Amino acid sequence: MKSPRRAAVSILRAWSKGHAYAENLIERHASRNDLSSADRALLNAIVLGVLRNLRLLDHWIAELRKGKLDDETRDILRVGLCQLLILQLPDHAAVFETVELGKSGVRGLLNAVMRRAASSKKKLFDLDELPPEVLYSHPDWLYKRWRKSFGKQDAIALMAFNNEPAPVYARLNPLAEAIEIPEPAEGSEPEGLPPGFIRIEGPIPGEWLKKGAIYIQDTATRHCVELLAPQPGEQILDACAAPGGKAFLIAAAQGGASTLTCTDSNEKRLPRLEDNLKRLQCSGATVEVHDWATPAPAKWHAAFDAILLDVPCSNTGVFRRRVDVRWRLRHSDITELTKLQRSIIENALPCLKPGGRLVYSTCSIEAEENQHLITALLGAHPELELVDSRQALPHRDQTDGAYAALLRLR
Repeated sequence: MKSPRRAAVSILRAWSKGHAYAENLIERHASRNDLSSADRALLNAIVLGVLRNLRLLDHWIAELRKGKLDDETRDILRVGLCQLLILQLPDHAAVFETVELGKSGVRGLLNAVMRRAASSKKKLFDLDELPPEVLYSHPDWLYKRWRKSFGKQDAIALMAFNNEPAPVYARLNPLAEAIEIPEPAEGSEPEGLPPGFIRIEGPIPGEWLKKGAIYIQDTATRHCVELLAPQPGEQILDACAAPGGKAFLIAAAQGGASTLTCTDSNEKRLPRLEDNLKRLQCSGATVEVHDWATPAPAKWHAAFDAILLDVPCSNTGVFRRRVDVRWRLRHSDITELTKLQRSIIENALPCLKPGGRLVYSTCSIEAEENQHLITALLGAHPELELVDSRQALPHRDQTDGAYAALLRLR
């Protein structure tokens, strides 16, 4: 069985080649190596800790070691310094385990750097002069973009928020058998959560998931469905439905899924969508594959009272949960995504009944994908009116970032 630390180095090497997302690599390595729950938790903490603090860790490495490093040795030091300085594990364990990860030719270097780090923590944590984009480990271009959009202080607050571990929230399922929720620990403050949501501390109760009593999702997911306001008996389309979280909210509001149509562009995602709906007592929905970057089939024209378009986006509102996206995203990606988003809307509009409504939704905080796109759309479609919109900002609202706009066909 491979150690979680060695698995972490393997994951970082694979991740750097760009072939897979970190969360998938963690799951794959944890299962392949049959890690215990404790080792799996350590693996998760190390990998996500490194990716959240990549630039800060490299700053520390540069302070501790002058000269070039090969990629594998750098990843080993990132794993070691993450344990020592981010996770605050005992010095002797962090040093010894990190040295063990290296080949014989670099163990002396690893030992020297790790011991130097352990003995100079006070100096290393003197970060007052460090640029915020390095301190909070975000790409330069993204910090500049957010500083222009939100102002310097809010941009810094947003980056700091993104580096905090994400709490686990669940939506209670009104269609399933009610569950008994334990009382909060004495002295804990009430969360002030939206109705129907709970915060889960510790392991997620497997029995609750199995019974379909809960669905794990952030409270920001509710905005688009609340604007859509599904009514019993309405024909509703969830166009980008997998894995099914928002389809579940729609079905819960309707009291069932018999008049709900769910589509996704990737046929491989449909089984998971169907399994989730079945587990959540939402079976009965029509589930089909369709890529909304292409025109809708004639059978769906003027067929729906309401449409939810939770479109592919930059994910800049969920960096707290998808920690490696910040390193994959490019400025040009946002421009390309807006073209895709606009085409999805244009192809969905003919599917509305007269007087029907459409909610456009993203987990982005970029005006280019949100307000600016809707403004351009309204300019080209005078038959549409903007009824309402919401923008959740992570650092302001303490939730995932999300945008939703309710449009009505006049």
